[in-house]
Amino acid sequence: MLRITRIIVATLFFVLITFYFLDFAGILPEGAHWLAKVQFVPALLSLSAIILVVLIVLTLLMGRIYCSVICPMGVFQDVTNRISRLFAKKKKKFAYSKPKTLLRWIILAISILAFVFGISFVVGLLDPYSAYGRMITGIFKPAYMLCNNLLESIFSSQENYTFYKVDIAIRSVLSLVIGVVTFLLIGFLAWRNGRTWCNTICPVGTVLGFLSRFSVFKIRIDLNKCTSCGICATKCKASCISVSTHSIDYSRCVDCFDCLKDCRQEAINFTPSAAITRQGVDASKRRFMTAGITTALVAPQALLHAQSTLLSTGKAYKKKNPLTPPGSVSLEHFQENCTSCHLCVSKCPSHVLKPAFMEYGLEGMMQPTVDFEKGFCNFDCTVCGDVCPTAAIKPLTVKQKHVTQMGYVVFILENCIVHTDNTSCGACSEHCPTQAIAMVPYKDGLTIPKVDRDICVGCGGCEYVCPARPYRAVHIEGNPVQIAAKPFKEEKKEKIEIDNFGF
Repeated sequence: MLRITRIIVATLFFVLITFYFLDFAGILPEGAHWLAKVQFVPALLSLSAIILVVLIVLTLLMGRIYCSVICPMGVFQDVTNRISRLFAKKKKKFAYSKPKTLLRWIILAISILAFVFGISFVVGLLDPYSAYGRMITGIFKPAYMLCNNLLESIFSSQENYTFYKVDIAIRSVLSLVIGVVTFLLIGFLAWRNGRTWCNTICPVGTVLGFLSRFSVFKIRIDLNKCTSCGICATKCKASCISVSTHSIDYSRCVDCFDCLKDCRQEAINFTPSAAITRQGVDASKRRFMTAGITTALVAPQALLHAQSTLLSTGKAYKKKNPLTPPGSVSLEHFQENCTSCHLCVSKCPSHVLKPAFMEYGLEGMMQPTVDFEKGFCNFDCTVCGDVCPTAAIKPLTVKQKHVTQMGYVVFILENCIVHTDNTSCGACSEHCPTQAIAMVPYKDGLTIPKVDRDICVGCGGCEYVCPARPYRAVHIEGNPVQIAAKPFKEEKKEKIEIDNFGF
């Protein structure tokens, strides 16, 4: 029953969190973002004390249950290995392998140093939840949306409009490449050897593995019943059962319970420490131990910036500051807390969030940035802050969102088509929700934009619709520290009665 229960709960977690990344139609309720917030690294970065305490207590009580039930990357490896067995010509068997203890602690030390010195790229790269999120967002979501569009074509041809067509776009080539590499690497290791990634690379697995050594309930071998047949070792996906020494490496055991059902002598049990005493070891004398890792190493940070130049008669410009999502407080706060899980990228209804390349520098690669090439930030939308599991983007009410200035508008006269082509426009003013852009008299009866930065919130509506190319006449500069915009007053429009058709 332990194994069956574990499979049911793990499947539920895995399906829900995977679909939460894929769900572009809002089928799952908004409250489903708890699936991301109960992950270990997001809870650590958001200082969610209750979640961290629950996860640690759960580990001290039952071992690495988190790795086998809650972590989507862990369950992904189990699914991949299960599929590999279906295609194997011979029945696949596992075997005990020596732990790569030094390698595991080196990777954990690198992760801690990266966290301390704010190198979020490394933290996000090694965090299993964030790595899984990038895989789903970069690889599987476009495929999911393609299937949706195919169904839309089939159903609409039968005058059934259950589905609607959506745009499919690759938001970041870098993120896609890293997602594909992650999928192939972890998938290959899981296909061949089960939980190799969990017990060799994953820093979360190393931390929880250390704690699980002192867990109350453990899988234990009763030497009075064991016949050394070795079946349990061949079923252990973590390769942590040694038949020769009748021992289990609890730092690598993920409590999958596969060994329990296959032991014919019922010599393996999941019991508390006082239930079974191994030869020469009194279980009652075991004590809980704590350890701290203190290191002092200064990690150099390289800031690289990409710049493109185009041959044009317009005035070129380069944005001085990148835009972070509304509610991210500041660039510093955002980079220190974001793990690049891409949940906000996946859930953004306006598709204005994309994984950064070098906008934030090398240490901020893959962290979401705001880009107005495909749309603009909806004035009333607060989705990114609602779903963020690490509080890198703090949740905002709609009222707070209306005055949160993530950036400010910049107008370049030399690029405006009113100036260059002597034609009327005003698209930027029409799309500004705060009236930060107003049209004022110019010449020959034309009007031209005039900006008021104080009431601008940086939604990007003006930049998105500006027809000037290749350099827009208006663009949004990011605020290193997001501030409150001044309230704006809506202009009262007179009601005009139009005769006939109004043409």
